[in-house]
Amino acid sequence: MFNYQAITEFIEDEGIYEISFCDFPEIQGVTYCKEDVEIEAQEVLLATFAEYIAARKKIPLPSVQQDGTFTIYLPITCCLKIALSNAIIASEITRFDLARRLNINAQQIERLVDIHYASKIDILEQALYLLGYEATVGIRKKPLM
Repeated sequence: MFNYQAITEFIEDEGIYEISFCDFPEIQGVTYCKEDVEIEAQEVLLATFAEYIAARKKIPLPSVQQDGTFTIYLPITCCLKIALSNAIIASEITRFDLARRLNINAQQIERLVDIHYASKIDILEQALYLLGYEATVGIRKKPLM
């Protein structure tokens, strides 16, 4: 769904792994341990998305995978929150009006699009449906490395 690509480079002088993101050249992540690269990439990306959502900026869809990149997988609830935030922006509906349609208070809408807040999938799906979107889940076997 929202699987973004990143590149990592080991900077020998500093003993760090530098992470850059194909779709977000303005952000970078750093870790000292190769095993933490994917986790750090996910955390940096989710923090960036939280900022985008707070600023009510649309989060771009990921680009096609390129050679030399690795994929950052996001939790399903985060993908639904990103989709909901983008759908709210695209529909030009106010969050207050969406809350009214869902029969919840406006503060709950803010939590629905908060990347770091645990929301139930069914309410995210319902909110997307009210905005004209259908959420689907796909399962596939992960390719061997």
